[in-house]
Amino acid sequence: MIGLPTLSKKHAAQRPTRDEFELEELGNRLFEAREEGAEIFLTVWGMDEQVRGRISNMDPRTRLVHIERDGDTLKVPYLDIMNVESPRD
Repeated sequence: MIGLPTLSKKHAAQRPTRDEFELEELGNRLFEAREEGAEIFLTVWGMDEQVRGRISNMDPRTRLVHIERDGDTLKVPYLDIMNVESPRD
């Protein structure tokens, strides 16, 4: 019987690495969006769609960014956030 091929941990998809400057710039954009209460789009590694909402909390202990939209809260790991954009509508 032939089984389906599986990816070993060695070949599993890994999050792209970013340097300190990129992470600091991302943190600044997130902080500004939180302070202004602005709605944002987040491109999150491993998710097919962008996340849209407002940042309600940035927890430095757990490194999670809390995004609220329509009363629901999604907690996204800071290192999984690849890009922050402002909606154009």
